[in-house]
Amino acid sequence: MCYDKWCSRQLAANLRRVVSDDSVPFTRSVIAVRDLPYDDLGLPLAGLLCWDEAQDGPRPGILLIHGGAGLDEHAREQARRYAAIGYAVLAGDMFGPGVAGNRERVMACLLALRDDPALLVRRARAGLTALAACPEAGGRMAAVGFCFGGLAALALARAGTDPAGPGLAGVVSIHGSLATSRPAPPAATQPAMTQPAMTQPGAVTARILVCHGAADPHVPLSDVTAFAEEMNRAGADWQLIMYGQARHGFTHRTAVPGAPGTMPGVAYDRAADERSFAAARAFLASTLGEVPPH
Repeated sequence: MCYDKWCSRQLAANLRRVVSDDSVPFTRSVIAVRDLPYDDLGLPLAGLLCWDEAQDGPRPGILLIHGGAGLDEHAREQARRYAAIGYAVLAGDMFGPGVAGNRERVMACLLALRDDPALLVRRARAGLTALAACPEAGGRMAAVGFCFGGLAALALARAGTDPAGPGLAGVVSIHGSLATSRPAPPAATQPAMTQPAMTQPGAVTARILVCHGAADPHVPLSDVTAFAEEMNRAGADWQLIMYGQARHGFTHRTAVPGAPGTMPGVAYDRAADERSFAAARAFLASTLGEVPPH
């Protein structure tokens, strides 16, 4: 087989196209996807890169961080959804090989990452570095995470700027965990003269958006209050939107309460799903810059 034919076959095996027009009104996007292998200190990771072929040139990048099940169909669907509004999206892999689909290994990996914030941040930063090296991505970058991925996205923000890696302009946590064993360091406070004391910008340099279900039993109101206090102490640029009646995992279309495989307290909520996507879209546009229409 000649080299050109071999390359064509390899590319076809690694590149798929998805025509999508249900996430963005009045546009029709041709979403291209390709597998993107990368690593974290030698641990092989397998991500999925998505971008809109109808858009010319590099575009701002989003690291999309999956939930507790790993890089599943929900994460892939969300990656295509955000690619359809003009971003280069890497659906990252936080687990590595042989974990997803095995409950015991998944739980062990989740606990290891949750209990070691430095490892969690390093694993997520590996995805940002891989995304920054893609020709489809250019300009500013953000992270968007769901459930466990929201915890990881917030860990990136809490860790501050990575001097050796790509910059992170913003993070979005959607029905993500808010508690942490390593809170953001408090910002310095300017002594008060005649005016009230002013908190100066601190280590949290990325802008933050949290989309939270008000009826989420897995993230109680005490965690929300503690998060707000932490971000205020850190001098962060942050906002939190709560959706009435919405439970945990409100973007998972297949999550039906009582159905096999649905965790208690998890339920799809169409209104919260659509509103959080609209909020994230506006936040990303203001943080990364408006994406040119196509």
